[in-house]
Amino acid sequence: MGPIVVFANFLSDLAVDLNEGQILTQWAQQAPRKVWLLRAGDVFVTPVPLSPEFLRYAYGLTGVPPESVAVIEVPPAGAVPLARAVREAGLVEQVRALAGDRGAALLPTALDASAIAFARDIGIAVHPYPTVEAAEAALRMAMLLNTKTGFRETAGKLGMRLPTGRMCRRPQTEGVARDLLRHHERIVVKPDRSAGGHGMRFVSRDDLRGGASLPLDAVGGPEGLWVVEECLDVAESVSIQMEATPSGPRALFSGAMRTVQGSFTGYASPLPPSCAHVAGELEEWGTALGRHLADHGYAGPFGLDALVDTDGVAYASESNIRRTATTTPHAMVTRLTGGPAGPHPAPAWSVAKGWTRTPMDFDEALARLRASRLAFDPDHGEGVVLYADVPPDGRSWRYAVIARSPGDVEEQETAVAAVLDFEGG
Repeated sequence: MGPIVVFANFLSDLAVDLNEGQILTQWAQQAPRKVWLLRAGDVFVTPVPLSPEFLRYAYGLTGVPPESVAVIEVPPAGAVPLARAVREAGLVEQVRALAGDRGAALLPTALDASAIAFARDIGIAVHPYPTVEAAEAALRMAMLLNTKTGFRETAGKLGMRLPTGRMCRRPQTEGVARDLLRHHERIVVKPDRSAGGHGMRFVSRDDLRGGASLPLDAVGGPEGLWVVEECLDVAESVSIQMEATPSGPRALFSGAMRTVQGSFTGYASPLPPSCAHVAGELEEWGTALGRHLADHGYAGPFGLDALVDTDGVAYASESNIRRTATTTPHAMVTRLTGGPAGPHPAPAWSVAKGWTRTPMDFDEALARLRASRLAFDPDHGEGVVLYADVPPDGRSWRYAVIARSPGDVEEQETAVAAVLDFEGG
């Protein structure tokens, strides 16, 4: 495989409208985690700056010579696609020169029209597609299945179990909500184009008593599509991450999502014992979805999310036809532990976020982990990785824990909270 241009286009219209600029800019702060994908000869196009301390740390763990990688930091340009920001900053020729004629390919976080056009402009393919045209052919299905309505309709046809619900336009949401509340104590109202729980609302019968109106965000505009579903009594939120390949769909990993009011806050793999019994059904659904995607030209990573109720029954909830918040951390874990052929057994791992009581820089946070012997140890294939650089506020730290068992992961998470002095830790 030739060099990769890692294109951290978090500002994308694939899952959320670009007019949701604030949330997209917030998500873009996670771009530094893409460093874990870099190999010698690669190019990294990032919408946020990376600290020298973080780069030195990541290259040290991956064994990549710093001088062998080009990092292009793109100045802020507002809520516009990364490709447009690159053009406005006059950096297109620099990217083209670095990609050169070495058989490079663009690896976008989100496969969207802007990224495909950018690849065509600089004369390279889009990974893992053989041509730009092949990537372009896959775009329609990727866009459709990153919507709530597109997923719900497709999942129903593929035989997945779904919560009771209906699709409608914004003006009809309140009527649909009141109708569903006649049969269900609580419902969830989801904008069609949303990710990470953005714009989602949980509504009870009491919320609409006395003539109260349905509280909705402006997301999606006055005629946008919405999904209104029964609110299940959820025991676990789970997902399976897969890859669509020419030889068929391949399961990569599964695990439990940590959420607050539908918003993603962390992840732990493998599935906990309380819901391990749904693994087979998840893979069955994911395989059906992967075949459907492949039939429409899509190749690459995708995720399928589900909810497991208190009776242990799984219900499919949405699909993410893109690199998700767990795709790159999993690639990092696999790389740092040597993968299936490595010297260590397949690890348990998690990604989490904690808020320190006082701000600190990257070196201080890392020094605390090393002093407490929590920092990742390559010789043992275990420990804590600060995988997303120093946060802008110096307090909201993202980290990964790699250990031999889920119990060990939990123990290390508790220790990290104490060592870094997290609020509530």
